[in-house]
Amino acid sequence: MQNKKVVLISIVVLIAIFLGGGYAYKNAQLEKSIAMSKEEALLFQRPHSVVVGNENAKVQLVEFFDPACETCAQFHPYVKDLLKKNDGKVKLVLRYAPFHQGSNYAVKMLEGAKEQGKFMETLEFMFATQRYWIEHHVVNPRTLWNMLPKVEGLDMEKLGKFMNDPKADAIIKQDLEDAQKLGVTKTPGYIVNGKPLQTFGLKNLIELVNSEL
Repeated sequence: MQNKKVVLISIVVLIAIFLGGGYAYKNAQLEKSIAMSKEEALLFQRPHSVVVGNENAKVQLVEFFDPACETCAQFHPYVKDLLKKNDGKVKLVLRYAPFHQGSNYAVKMLEGAKEQGKFMETLEFMFATQRYWIEHHVVNPRTLWNMLPKVEGLDMEKLGKFMNDPKADAIIKQDLEDAQKLGVTKTPGYIVNGKPLQTFGLKNLIELVNSEL
């Protein structure tokens, strides 16, 4: 009788250990999965990223862009129109991919403008005036700098101080690392809810966004 009790207790203990181990393993796997999901989400949207539209929108449209990219400038009005037509349903996450020579300077100016709440105004000004500050696909930082006072409300003295801040360099480095991990090699690079735009084109972009709505 005593042996049976010992065996029974041993079985109960083993079952408890097994169940407890399984529970702990599941918890560890869940925590690992959550951590991976958060890290993966950060690849698309960092805390420093500019977000246009409803933060909780069903569709996340990530655009890796270069202020010196002519195609980025051409597509910008269409992307704005896409957001307008799907107000509240689509959010645009803007990420940097300064592939043109000297584009880092333009990005730093944009970040400085963002500090003043003038990001979009400055970006659209840059897009509209590219032909004046880009020569043979190379950015002329001095020319661009001399033009920026035309952006209404932009404090050039504050912007000048920001240009020496390493903050923007860290942001550029992070965005370029994420672009590389996501396979973005040219601009504009679009990713919709984690799905890259395989064949470039406005129609294809609209179709991809609509498929996620």
